[in-house]
Amino acid sequence: MTTFDDRENAFENKFAHDAEMQFRAEARRNKLLGLWAAELLGKTGDDAEAYAREVVKSDFEEAGDEDVYRKVSGDLGDKATETEIRTKMTQLLAAAKAQLMEEL
Repeated sequence: MTTFDDRENAFENKFAHDAEMQFRAEARRNKLLGLWAAELLGKTGDDAEAYAREVVKSDFEEAGDEDVYRKVSGDLGDKATETEIRTKMTQLLAAAKAQLMEEL
């Protein structure tokens, strides 16, 4: 195998790893967002966990974060503004990435 082939394989492996880590971080962010929203909705214990799973599943409706935002925003109603929800999504994505890095 040539040096070029080695580099190509390394780049492909890095790309796959980065894509997997981004997927895992977004899924974890969605779970954390679901738990945050569940708390605002007064859900606790198993109900909160079930709601968080619903939020994670909502991310598979379309590409991007809008499906998750619509789910949480629709459920929260006037309990949180668009800015609060989007800010929380950004904060929780950073927290999810940090958690994943700690696990490595």
